[in-house]
Amino acid sequence: MGAMDVTVVLPARNEVEGLQRTLPALRAALPGAEVIVVDDGSTDATAEVAAAHGARVLANPYAMGNGAAIKRGARAAGGEVIVFMDADGQHDPACIAQLLAKLGEGFDMAVGARGRDGQANAGRGLANALYNRLASWMTGHEVLDLTSGFRAVRADRFREFLHLLPNGFSYPTTSTMAFFRSAYPVAYVPVPVARRLGTSSHIRPLKDGIRFLLIIFKIATLYSPVKLFAPAALAFFLTGLGYYAWTFFHDHRFTNMSMLLFSASVIVFLIGLVSEQITALTYRRDA
Repeated sequence: MGAMDVTVVLPARNEVEGLQRTLPALRAALPGAEVIVVDDGSTDATAEVAAAHGARVLANPYAMGNGAAIKRGARAAGGEVIVFMDADGQHDPACIAQLLAKLGEGFDMAVGARGRDGQANAGRGLANALYNRLASWMTGHEVLDLTSGFRAVRADRFREFLHLLPNGFSYPTTSTMAFFRSAYPVAYVPVPVARRLGTSSHIRPLKDGIRFLLIIFKIATLYSPVKLFAPAALAFFLTGLGYYAWTFFHDHRFTNMSMLLFSASVIVFLIGLVSEQITALTYRRDA
């Protein structure tokens, strides 16, 4: 696949140092490729540095979020394949060839998978390991790195799901699960990750910890809601059954609490069925 068929999109916010390292290496790895830097409301010289290195700059008037920058870059990309990578110097442009090779084998998305040494810290590594296990269970396929922002995709496939992508940080999770849900093959390529340059990470432990917890539920509802709601319904039913057995043997009666738990199990299960139908309509493609 020729370099002219590839567009590289880098969302950037105050990433002068990272771009100064990433863009020259990117030009060396993919000479002639279209490079788009989406400046997400930077207050430093991010846009000027990107333009000086020959990148096409799309500037947001204020910070809209990583996902919003990804969506804007994807809409503007002219290549048949889009490569997304961080602008902070963590991703090695030399690894792009491995991702493109996977697309050449017939995959629609190739993701650069980080190892344990590529995680920002132990807490993030543990959270990502949990996401990977949950996503693997939901999809039935081994997911090596659900949250990696280094990936190559077929542009037409990726644009099908732009309306699903959030404006925040979880676009990798959403796009990966959307590809699996639509039966678009996804491949993983182990890649090294360097220490980020420039300003510290924009991750905020408390706020983003809650957000990451919500991502766990979003993973399930994006792919197959029944797999989330059915176990919850079963838990309510078994709790109600156990409570009924205890009250029957001790008080010889059927209590309101048992009825409430049985009703909750039915309601949760029916919500799961309705959610499954909504999910199916979300991913439906007109012929």
